[in-house]
Order: sequence, then structure tokens, then C-alpha cells
Amino acid sequence: MKFGIYSSIANPPRGEGLERCVDEVVEEARLAEESGFDSCFFGEHHQDKDGFLPSPLIMAAIVAGNTKRLNVGTSVLLLPLHHPVKVAEDVTTLDIASRGRAILGVGVGYQPADFQAFGVARKQRASIFEEAIDIIRLCWNGEPFSFHGRHYSLEDVQVLPRPLQRPSPPLWIGASVPAAVRRAGRMGDAFIATANMGRESFDLVHLYREEAIKAGREPRVVLMRDAWCAASHEEAERVYRPEVVKAYSYYAGNQLPGMSTGAGTGADDGDRSLDNVIMGDPEECVQEFHRLQQATGADYFILRLRHAHSGGPPHEQIMKAISLFGEQVIPYCA
Repeated sequence: MKFGIYSSIANPPRGEGLERCVDEVVEEARLAEESGFDSCFFGEHHQDKDGFLPSPLIMAAIVAGNTKRLNVGTSVLLLPLHHPVKVAEDVTTLDIASRGRAILGVGVGYQPADFQAFGVARKQRASIFEEAIDIIRLCWNGEPFSFHGRHYSLEDVQVLPRPLQRPSPPLWIGASVPAAVRRAGRMGDAFIATANMGRESFDLVHLYREEAIKAGREPRVVLMRDAWCAASHEEAERVYRPEVVKAYSYYAGNQLPGMSTGAGTGADDGDRSLDNVIMGDPEECVQEFHRLQQATGADYFILRLRHAHSGGPPHEQIMKAISLFGEQVIPYCA
């Protein structure tokens, strides 16, 4: 198994002191690299009043410049909001600058405010997304091409230089509903199962594998999980549970698919939504990762230790958790 951290930045309620948060995330990434983590990822949202930093590739580049081995990327970039040629060029630049450490994770998006900010029709996001994936792959081939679709029309384009990784940087697709999961199987190098997905994600994994094999692709499952490791289960619950509850309330209010409107409110539905959260001592965490691997075949886990939309846990606690994962969890999840 390999492990990454998800490190998107915000600071509720008004987004103050974000420069300090950037410094903290860089320090966390350096420690993650030293502790045996494989990667660091950033997501994308717009118009958030809590100061959510909206440019994940810029943050990935900052982390790449402060590390030597850690892969860096997006989980996820909201692809319908960006011109695919620009995305291809930006990821190529990141890949070259980082010496081949870029991972592009993309999704269709769900928050209305994200689409309003760019004047993109939310109802068309799936068809825009599919055309963009095709164009990005054509760009990374380095050969001249033309493309004429419903949303994009390109004539005699050649994107150079090519990325350092061959044949291209990994292109992972995040999804949480069956139609998007099928798309990940047809078009992606891996399927990222979102952190809010509980046991229903097991069925979606099977659906993804079937579609990937049908498309002639080698299936790869990446599970994003809210996770926390502490000296005891009680400490993990005390430090981490309040942050997850606050964050899940945000996701429910912003129409994240699969997230009940009761999540984070203290209602029974909200309590059930925490069933997929990994919280405990090192032995509990190791057991849970092995259980998830056996159930889904996942070989990669992205851990959301820092919750942008809750503002916590505190940096010092995140550093302790990263160290504990590195010392007592990752070595036992080979």
C-alpha cells in the first residue's frame, strides 16, 4: 500500500492568516516525505468565504519545490472550469519542474458556486469533462492534432514540451456516483473514491473494475479517507471527530453527492456518515487499512488529516499524527 496526504487550505470563518496555513502545509509535507508518505494532494473550490485556496496546481508546485521525493498533485482539479490545453501545459510544467512527480486528479465538480464563478453550465459538466480528458491526452502525446467536439474546437495543435513521465503523468478521476465511476473506468488511470463514501463505495469499486477491464485499462483503486492516528482511540476521537463533523456539515450544505443533509448536525444520519472515518491507535488503523484493501483491492490511500472547512486539527496535532502514521502504521501496510 501507498499513502498520500490531502492538504487543501482554508481558515474558517473568514479566511484569515492563510499565509501561516501555507507554511504549515509545507512543513507537514516535508515531514510526510520523511515519514514514508508517497504524495501530497490539493483540491479546488471557488468563492468560499472560509478562504479556501482555489489553485491546487500552484500549491502542488510550492510543495514540490520544498521536497525531493514526494509526488504532488490534485485531488481533484475541477476540470470543466479549465481549458484542457492550459491544464495539459500546466501539469507538464509541474512534471518537468518536479522531476516527474506530478499526478493529475480530476473531477466534474458539484458545488453551484464553483460553476457560477466561471460562467460554466453545471448541467453540461459531464460532457465538457469527457472532451477535456481526450484533449489532455492528445496534448501529452506531443503530436499535432485537431479536435472538433460539442464544447471545444481545435485545429492543428501541438503541445510541447512533453511531460517528463512516459507515456504521461497519471490521470486519476474522482467519482462518487455510478455514471461518474463508469467514466473513470473508461477514461482514467485510476478511480479516486471520495472520502464521504462508506460501504457503498465497495459496490462502486466493482462497477469501476468492470468498466476499466471492458475499456482495456488496468484497474487501480485509490481510496480517499478521513483518517487520524493517535496514541489511543479516545485521543483520536477527541482530536479528530469534531473537525470531521464540522467539515461534513459543510459538504452536506454544498450538495456533495452521497452526503446526507443530516451529516455533521448530530442527527443519527450524521453519525452514520462517520462510519467510514478511520480513527484510532496504530493497531486499529493498520487493521482498517488491511480490511479496506481486502474489500476493494485498493493499493493507494489519500488521507485527509487537515480539514480545510473546519480549520483543524491544529498544525501541531497534524505533525504528531503524520509521525505516528510513519512510525507505526505505514511500515505494517506493505
